[in-house]
Amino acid sequence: MFNLTSSELKLFRSLNTPGKIQNFINKIPINFEENGDTCYSPRRILKENKCHCMEGAVLAVLILQVNGFPPLLVDMTASKKDFDHVIAVFEVERKWGAISKTNHATLRYREPIYNSIRELVMSYFHEYTNDNGEKTLRSYSDAVDLSVFDNINWMTTENELWEIPEYLAEVEHFQILAKSQISNLRKADEIEIKAGNIVEYKSDKRKKNL
Repeated sequence: MFNLTSSELKLFRSLNTPGKIQNFINKIPINFEENGDTCYSPRRILKENKCHCMEGAVLAVLILQVNGFPPLLVDMTASKKDFDHVIAVFEVERKWGAISKTNHATLRYREPIYNSIRELVMSYFHEYTNDNGEKTLRSYSDAVDLSVFDNINWMTTENELWEIPEYLAEVEHFQILAKSQISNLRKADEIEIKAGNIVEYKSDKRKKNL
């Protein structure tokens, strides 16, 4: 199945709910890309035992697919003052939820309680802030089915998966705010900024990794 080994399949099938998948993704250390940018496949993630938001989302999507869900990603874009973020999305009883790999206290798991992808994405809006407390979320894509990349063996390849983020950057995105709304946004409170700076894994480098 998907060119996975028996041990990989056993592991993934044991993670048979989105909540279990999120718990598993959380336990994988953050990939700070100390030696340069990476875009690991799920198999490479297991081998290297680290992942960042894009890599974690792709791994989550594969585990979801093994357990009967379609492999869907959503790209969220930020202003030039912040970083984009990618989430794995799933549907339960016609409600949307998300699995998210992040090193910070915010932008995390979402229960499947949202009526649409837009509603799900908007649940991240007030937490999506930069170090100055500016709310930076600007647009989102519709759900992208990763089966379009089956021809490059995205589940198990040893190659970098740059085709996926490049594709996500090109698909249609839906703007969240008008220019007038952006100019009137209030900054996060000091306590919210402090909460947003709490990290799970510390690094000597100051590179932010959503």
